[in-house]
Amino acid sequence: MADINIQRKKSSPNPWLLVLLVLAVIAGAAYFLLRADTDAPAPDPTPTEAGVPAPPDSTTGAETGPRPTADALGDMAAEPMPATPEVLTTFAESDASQPQYGREGLRLLTSYLVDLADRDDLRDATVAGRRDELTSATARLDEAGSSLRPGYVAATALIQAMQQKAYPGLEAEVNQLTIQAAALSGRATTPQDQQQLREYLTRAAGIAKTLNQSPTR
Repeated sequence: MADINIQRKKSSPNPWLLVLLVLAVIAGAAYFLLRADTDAPAPDPTPTEAGVPAPPDSTTGAETGPRPTADALGDMAAEPMPATPEVLTTFAESDASQPQYGREGLRLLTSYLVDLADRDDLRDATVAGRRDELTSATARLDEAGSSLRPGYVAATALIQAMQQKAYPGLEAEVNQLTIQAAALSGRATTPQDQQQLREYLTRAAGIAKTLNQSPTR
């Protein structure tokens, strides 16, 4: 009797397992993609294009112009003082050993006298001529090494012209100022030079206070 080989029929795989396997693969891929996006660095909110300014910070208030630089603040601090008899007096009493004492004192005195020479009751040909001589003598005042003496002598001559025009009572004071101007060396390097400049500017400031008042007839 022949033997009959009986083989069991192979069972087909469950289709739901394949579906679950595909879904698991898709879910894994989506997970890694999303994780890569979250790990990427956030873009810089500040514009990087050249020439594009950053928007103003709303927490500090709107600004309508650029902030002043240190150089600009320095320039404002270095602006010349206005020339008045009070400023002349204060400056004359300051430290005469400062390197710019004689030069700044002459600048203040010149500025005050030039403006005063245009006053109606003082304006005449002599005063105008002395004023022009003063501006010419101090035209190169800022140049290094320039002598101060011509400027002080010219300032004294203008003071004398105005005194002779309207202030006869100042004759003695102006004569003394003329003597002091002639004695100046034109420098401010030695203690003696500095003392002479201080005494001259002190007297000139006192005369300037009187010249600033209306003359008495």
